[in-house]
Amino acid sequence: MSAGRSIQGSIYRAGLFGARPVVPTSYDALEAAAQRAMSPEAWSYVHGGAGSQATVRANRDALDRVRLVPRHLVDVDERDLSVELLGRTLSSPLLLAPIGVLEMAHPLAEHAVARAAAAVDVPMVISTQGSVPMEETAASLGDTPRLYQLYWSREESLARSFVERAEAIGADAVIVTLDTHVLGWRTHDLDLGYLPFARGEGIAQYTSDPVFRALVEARVGAASGAATPRPSLAQIPAALKALRSINRHWPGRAGRDDPRPRLAVETFLDVFSRSDLTWPDLARLRTMTDLPILVKGIQHREDARLALEHGVDGIVVSNHGGRQVDGAIGSLDALPGVVEEVGGRVPVLFDSGVRSGADVAKALALGARAVLLGRPWVYGLALAGEDGVRAVLEHVIAELDLTLGLIGARSIADLGPEVLV
Repeated sequence: MSAGRSIQGSIYRAGLFGARPVVPTSYDALEAAAQRAMSPEAWSYVHGGAGSQATVRANRDALDRVRLVPRHLVDVDERDLSVELLGRTLSSPLLLAPIGVLEMAHPLAEHAVARAAAAVDVPMVISTQGSVPMEETAASLGDTPRLYQLYWSREESLARSFVERAEAIGADAVIVTLDTHVLGWRTHDLDLGYLPFARGEGIAQYTSDPVFRALVEARVGAASGAATPRPSLAQIPAALKALRSINRHWPGRAGRDDPRPRLAVETFLDVFSRSDLTWPDLARLRTMTDLPILVKGIQHREDARLALEHGVDGIVVSNHGGRQVDGAIGSLDALPGVVEEVGGRVPVLFDSGVRSGADVAKALALGARAVLLGRPWVYGLALAGEDGVRAVLEHVIAELDLTLGLIGARSIADLGPEVLV
């Protein structure tokens, strides 16, 4: 039985005994339920985009403008969702997009997500801004493929350390995010005065890293002999959060008067990312790793050409879910030009605005090799932890499979521009 019918049938069978799906199958209902479940800060961080939210809307408008054209009397009794990517055969063309600060959605954070990904056999892209060290996430993934998303730090030795750790956990590739060298004007977060990293959230890759620890200890040494400023009442919750993050991943335990939690946050804010990188710098990244290197954030076909000239192994067409530039092009509108420029020389992946299996089918038909899913599974995490993430992934895969059958496609390879209008 196909994945779609199997997952669909299990929901209907459970319904005979009064059970309902773990999370809503409709995206709008999923989103509404997650908003009720999440704190205002968590909801704003995950749901919000840049400025007036115009790019968030553009992503959806681009996907909604493209329409599927069903064909009939085609033998689609057996359907194949598998794709080839970076030397692996994946059971579906779906990957978990890198999303940071997952502790805001659920206390188990990446542990819950990784176990769900393993259960559904969906590769996970591990975020630099994780709430759990990548080694622990990899352990929860088991044999499930993983990729590592790199924010290229201002401190080169730290970037190298992250990449070496990614190699050690068996990552299949490094995906360099290009579009977040500075944070966009995220109005939802700004109105709450909320930056999670300044509160010690989403920095577990750093506090668990020996190079980062050395940077912090150097600051401690430089500050020795000076009076350690005590946090004000308004700063105490953030200081305690940073303290807990330090104590989870740092050798020894920091006390309340220990300067390391405060200095760890300050160090992170200083080294997070950099705006001076140019295309030739990718050659330097090549000296750090033998892993395939993909670049994420491409929207212009000329950037796709430059990426190929500088030897990348793959491209992710993305506008960061509308979180960086207000009034930017919808990501799906950018996809055909990039695919044409690449001409099949490297795989092109897609994200931003994807909410359903039908959306996945549209991106694949326009030339994407695979699709990264983001906000929906975070909402599932907020609602039901591991079970919620697993349910969202199963729902998207089921709808993709059923969509293929209903438009007359037997496999992902059958999806092309001819199934769209």
